[in-house]
Amino acid sequence: MTRSARLILAATAVLAAACGPTEPPATARAPTAPLVTAAAELREVEVTTTAEAVVEAVRQSTVSAQISGRIVDIRFDVGDRVRKGDVILRIDERAADLAVTASEAQMREAEAALVNARAQFERTRQLVAQKFLSRAALDKAEADLKTAESRMRATLAGTGAAITEKSFTTIVAPYSGVVSARHVQLGEMAAPGKPLLTGFDPSTLRVVATVASAQVPSIQAGARARIEVPSLDRWTEVRSVTVVPSADPRTHTTQVRLELPADAKGLLPGVFARAHFVTGKAARLMVPRAAVLRRSEVTAVYVVGAQGPPQLRQIRLGATADETFVEVLAGLKPGEQVALEPVKAGMATGAAV
Repeated sequence: MTRSARLILAATAVLAAACGPTEPPATARAPTAPLVTAAAELREVEVTTTAEAVVEAVRQSTVSAQISGRIVDIRFDVGDRVRKGDVILRIDERAADLAVTASEAQMREAEAALVNARAQFERTRQLVAQKFLSRAALDKAEADLKTAESRMRATLAGTGAAITEKSFTTIVAPYSGVVSARHVQLGEMAAPGKPLLTGFDPSTLRVVATVASAQVPSIQAGARARIEVPSLDRWTEVRSVTVVPSADPRTHTTQVRLELPADAKGLLPGVFARAHFVTGKAARLMVPRAAVLRRSEVTAVYVVGAQGPPQLRQIRLGATADETFVEVLAGLKPGEQVALEPVKAGMATGAAV
């Protein structure tokens, strides 16, 4: 190869490197699925007054000891379900057994003394009738009989008290429920008044709300309410609304009790709740809860127009709400479409940009 040919080949290679590889044809972007939207619309909804509340058990009690003794058996622990009449704890009953035995022996002694006094009275009465004894002897025999009868009644009462005290060594459940706390350990000493176990009946729950006294008349007039439990994202209709007929003179507030249905599952005493008292009806601008996007202190929705990508718009929510819709006070107009999948709408916005 001549020198001229080599120079031509080298120049061709340099030009090819400068031009770079040929780009393949761009592939078509896969079309994105359309966003599911809903319209912001004026709806006639129930106007409510909201108050913070707490769940509590109507039947909740702490079982305490009535006698002294060492705890020898604990059959249930926290979280266990018990039925009415189940033995939940036992206290050493040996001392109580001895007391019952002594009382029964005293009762037999008193019974024998009563039989003897009654027989002595009958003999004395017959001898007095035959003029062998004076009236004074009959009076003494009658007094001895009454004394024996009184001693017998006292002994019977003592025996009954000993048997009753023995029954205190076996602690039974006063009603069916769930054990929520255990205050003693096996082997500890029980004393009268010492707490042993705490339990509650989960089928009788209620919510107690604290409201301003000025709101009581409207709450009583509506007599309807719903309970929101934020931790469970659940709404529940209440069975009845009871306003406690007293007010706190320092805070000027009144307690309102709301009875929950028996099938309210998953609720426990002490859980935070919100009470929404119905006070009337009015037209409000509502949007689905699923469309609302919350990021830190920003509350917004993605507004979907006829053309262009979704637009993020900040809104201000009102107090009227239920498990499906929430009120919008500012930021939207009736008829505007909002995306029901805010995250997906945000991704579509990013792709368009």
